[in-house]
Amino acid sequence: MKTLLLVDGSSYLYRAFHALPDLRNQNDEPTGAIHGVLNMLRRLRKEFRADYSACIFDAKGKTFRNDLFIEYKANRAAMPQDLVAQIEPLHACIRAMGWPILMIGGVEADDVIGTLAKQATGSGWHCMISTGDKDIAQLVSDKITLVNTMSNETLDPEGVLAKFGVPPERILDYLMLVGDTSDNVPGVEKVGPKTAVKWLTQYGSLEKIITCADEIKGVVGENLRKSLAWFEISRELITIKCDVDLPVKITDLVFQPQDHKQLEALYQKLDMKASLRELRQQIDYESREIITQQGSMNHVSNNLITQTHTARYETILTESALQAWLEKLKVASLVSIDCETTSLSPMQAQLVGISFCIETEHAAYLPLSHCYAGAPEQIALETALVLLKPWLEDETKLKLGQNLKYDKHVFANHGIQLNGIAHDTMLQSYVLDSNRSHSMDNLALRHLDIQTIRYDDVTGKGVNRIGFEEVTIDVATEYSAEDADITLRLHNTLFPQLQQIERLRALYCNLEMPILDVLFEIERNGVLLDYALLQQQSSDLGKKLHTLELQAHASANQPFNLNSPKQIQDILFNQLKLPVIKKTPTGVPSTDEDVLQQLALDYPLPKILLEYRSLAKLKSTYTDKLPLMKNPYTNRVHTNYAQAVAVTGRLASSDPNLQNIPIRTPEGRRIREAFIAPPGGYQIISADYSQIELRIMAHISQDEGLLKAFAAGEDIHKATAAEIFGITQEQVDQEQRRYAKVINFGLIYGMSEFGLASQLGISRSAAHIYMERYFARYPGVERYMQHIREKARQTGYVETVLGRRLWLPEINHSNGNRRQGAERAAINAPMQGTAADIIKLAMIAVTKWIRTEKLRSKLIMQVHDELVLEAPEEEISLLREYLPKHMGSVLTLDVPLLVEIGIGDNWDQAH
Repeated sequence: MKTLLLVDGSSYLYRAFHALPDLRNQNDEPTGAIHGVLNMLRRLRKEFRADYSACIFDAKGKTFRNDLFIEYKANRAAMPQDLVAQIEPLHACIRAMGWPILMIGGVEADDVIGTLAKQATGSGWHCMISTGDKDIAQLVSDKITLVNTMSNETLDPEGVLAKFGVPPERILDYLMLVGDTSDNVPGVEKVGPKTAVKWLTQYGSLEKIITCADEIKGVVGENLRKSLAWFEISRELITIKCDVDLPVKITDLVFQPQDHKQLEALYQKLDMKASLRELRQQIDYESREIITQQGSMNHVSNNLITQTHTARYETILTESALQAWLEKLKVASLVSIDCETTSLSPMQAQLVGISFCIETEHAAYLPLSHCYAGAPEQIALETALVLLKPWLEDETKLKLGQNLKYDKHVFANHGIQLNGIAHDTMLQSYVLDSNRSHSMDNLALRHLDIQTIRYDDVTGKGVNRIGFEEVTIDVATEYSAEDADITLRLHNTLFPQLQQIERLRALYCNLEMPILDVLFEIERNGVLLDYALLQQQSSDLGKKLHTLELQAHASANQPFNLNSPKQIQDILFNQLKLPVIKKTPTGVPSTDEDVLQQLALDYPLPKILLEYRSLAKLKSTYTDKLPLMKNPYTNRVHTNYAQAVAVTGRLASSDPNLQNIPIRTPEGRRIREAFIAPPGGYQIISADYSQIELRIMAHISQDEGLLKAFAAGEDIHKATAAEIFGITQEQVDQEQRRYAKVINFGLIYGMSEFGLASQLGISRSAAHIYMERYFARYPGVERYMQHIREKARQTGYVETVLGRRLWLPEINHSNGNRRQGAERAAINAPMQGTAADIIKLAMIAVTKWIRTEKLRSKLIMQVHDELVLEAPEEEISLLREYLPKHMGSVLTLDVPLLVEIGIGDNWDQAH
């Protein structure tokens, strides 16, 4: 039986675009979707034998369905420009690979696929359809099978029944009942997959359901009867047309020989390094085969080619093998290392295995704790660590990794101090391009064009996931050794890029790499909490929430669930008839925080709901959760500071997040009371940079008024208020100072007149006047804003004082809102980014000073522009004197860096 392989190119094009990272070539042209589709096509050719094949795409323009229903696909946004730009080069690559391509006007790719599939089965062939589109399930039969390479799913008739609950011949009925939101085709209101399957199982078909429509009671029955007239149109919209007049026959769809020259040129232009390497290996192999067939080079074997082009990964199972590798590690100039563990939690993780790589494509995996039926004998964990410890702790033996702070914690859990950390590919990527993903899998695809083995591939997902210790050692070797190998390859690609830009190289070597060690120490120190106090606060919050709930019920004249947006929406807008401020994407009135804040100005219930949400979040996120996160061995809470998350360079605290504890409410401030100094004469010290972003604005903008005010040590908000209101600083009252504070901080965030008016509760005309006065008094700020926006448009990025590049991919976007958002970010990012760099420099300086002076004081937290320490009483005066000096001198600006010191028994008192 002959086989026809049809690929739904349009389906995979969109899915690859949204699923893969924003890959770009050296000319900054998008290539992510191209990578994804071509990888899928290569995989199909390897895994499925086919006599004939074709790749089908939607043609430009409307189809007959748009004439049937004007709203067909009207909910879809225009194709993103970054996707449009990839279509032409993608088609060129596919043709050069030998795939026939079909695009037929007036119909969709599904219709072309359906027509070809029916022609094939009519000729007695088998048809394989590669797609991610559920609509095509209606075509499945004993001769038509669906394959989804992105989810490793194959659907025959039994597979369709298992997935959808109905057989292929009922898929059309099923879709007519539930509708197709992706194509904007309505179904029966309130009828979802469960109801549709229930009805089709009970009645057998949609026709029978229609015949018995009067028997179906309730709202869904009424909705069904309302939809009867619509079914005639929806059937035509959803049915795949299988009689399209095509310009080709199925026998024309022959896979052509690859155009090696054209493919090589395309891969070079698209920076598809791995594809280019594979193509050249294939060309080399084919040429060797030809020579071999001619009889002149029979000694050239396939084994030689395999060894030349395939990575060699070893498994270390004996002490002698480990000793041999240890000798290699000792003489290597740089070793890539990676740990496999029992947990993703750094403080809890235990070693399962370690991989090493000393040269690209040559790595080894040392299994230590794999336990499954039939697992081979492994070197005892304790024995291996005794052998490895001297090398691991040797500062002169340079190590490389991907997120080595995690591995440093893992070794620390086993009593080993990992030293000699020289490079981290995650941080190299972060410094080069902070706004992209820095996971190893994405970096490998983006920079090496290699699809790596993923963690989910070896451990499974969800409830079926197994621990890494249960992964077979052969699979673990391929996965872990590849990680170490890929990390070394990435270093060889990324570090030379950093070296080409001196300021970025310095940022990486002098800031990001040293801060890794400081963060490790802070995370290890942890924070001591008063858990009894938190429990009491949680109880108090529970009582307040109950009171607010009763108040809300009284205000609404009925009980309701305060955590249900649907019930809140009904009460606010249907029953109380409050004005609709904005709607959700589905068209219903929004009840988000912005809406409630506006409504709270005039109505009591929204104000109650806001307070309820605020207290409920405090309770669930902090007073309830923090005690549960106590480490049983240290009695402390240990957060994780992620270096490579925020595009501005700021650190991101998680598990738990200690940076977002609200301090504007009494309840929020009370939570800080639970962050306590240890017993025995210790206190908490807070060292906080004062108005650091405004000081950076003064430095960057070189505005004379701001520079003068900071140099004189003036209250900048009073100074601004005096300038705006035309009075002396002595005449400024608290309300005027508040206005000035909002203006000062608002403008460095690129706030508009509308935003300023909303913040101050004034008219837009008044906000306009205030902004005019501000810029008249501080013209340097306005010049800076104009300059930085223009620079961002030209270069695509802005820079911090230290040269950190903050990329703005939407700065020239055709959508006005998105472009304006990027412009606001362009104004603020240099301030935020420089502030982030300064606090990191401060952490490095303070840690170095503490170590040099051999103090007992410890850094325990970093929160925004603040460092928090715990210190014994005898070191308090020393810290009070020297912290401001060390923190104030980490970077020379044209205004002084002022550090405010607070001391107390707990964090709240230290403020």
